[in-house]
Amino acid sequence: MKYNQLGRTGLFVSELCLGTMTLGGNTDAGMWKMIGALGQDEADALIGHALASGINFIDTADAYSFGHSERLVGQALRNLDVKRSDVVISTKTGVSTGDGPNDRGASRAHIMDSVSASLKRLQLDYIDLYQIHSSDPVTPIEETLRALDDLRSQGLVRYFGVSNWRAGKIGKALGLSAASGIGRFETLQAYYSIAGRDLERDLVPLVTDERLGLMVWSPLAGGLLSGKFGPGAPTVEGARRTEFDFPPVNLDRAWACVAEMREIADARGVSVARIALAWLLAKPYVTSVIVGAKKVVQLEDNLGATEVVLTADEMGRLDAVSALPAEYPGWMIENQDEGRVPQPFRRTTSA
Repeated sequence: MKYNQLGRTGLFVSELCLGTMTLGGNTDAGMWKMIGALGQDEADALIGHALASGINFIDTADAYSFGHSERLVGQALRNLDVKRSDVVISTKTGVSTGDGPNDRGASRAHIMDSVSASLKRLQLDYIDLYQIHSSDPVTPIEETLRALDDLRSQGLVRYFGVSNWRAGKIGKALGLSAASGIGRFETLQAYYSIAGRDLERDLVPLVTDERLGLMVWSPLAGGLLSGKFGPGAPTVEGARRTEFDFPPVNLDRAWACVAEMREIADARGVSVARIALAWLLAKPYVTSVIVGAKKVVQLEDNLGATEVVLTADEMGRLDAVSALPAEYPGWMIENQDEGRVPQPFRRTTSA
């Protein structure tokens, strides 16, 4: 397991992060129950195995099973007697957690209420990384940043980040932080997979220029790239993708990627999922890839991706089959910048 510097901070996190959307217990939690309904024993087993394997980074959110995921994570840390400084806990707020008009968003009111509730459920004194989970079109960015900076000053959160925002809005937030002398977003949590490379158009250049830590969610596109679907694989009943078809993916491009990955996986004697994860881990701007699982055996297979080092030829094949269609102004910028390319950003890694 490698440990990468989280953006420009001095914090190091494992290259794989344990996602906890599958933790929810036997609750009536709508779509969250379709994603996963694991209870405390299963949570203890998954988190224990992840930590024993070198993962020091755990991601959750107040919206996951309406807070029950946070409860299970917090209790698991207690049950496993985990030393607080040995684990980096990330949680999020912003997605709806109730029926009230103020039970969502990035207002000061919702942030302050949410962090208190999350700390209680997690049984923690502070949160390492607190993220705004969704883009709020109503709340001024300044209000959100001031609230997060106050939480940092109070010692309730140590760093804060954002998820699912457009590049322009993140850039504006970073500019406001610099101009106001307050804390800034240090991370971006975004969807990225070999079958969904859209963030490379604008978000990757921003992440690189501003040295934001990039946390990847749904690296297997909701299980679509696990090898259980597509060319050469029968549909598996009960698999997450058959019950919850998200995130949206262009299937023609996805199946082409799966076919290419299957050839490489078969030649190496590993799963298709490991190749999909290894492709992401090879990207220099990716800080940590969030992996979720319902069973320890699934987590173990994902952990194996850290041992897969793709060759230049394999990366070239995968990059080619998954390449984004050219769009303006990208193709014009690429044409005009030819021969004047800056040195690529390289993350700092600790063995």
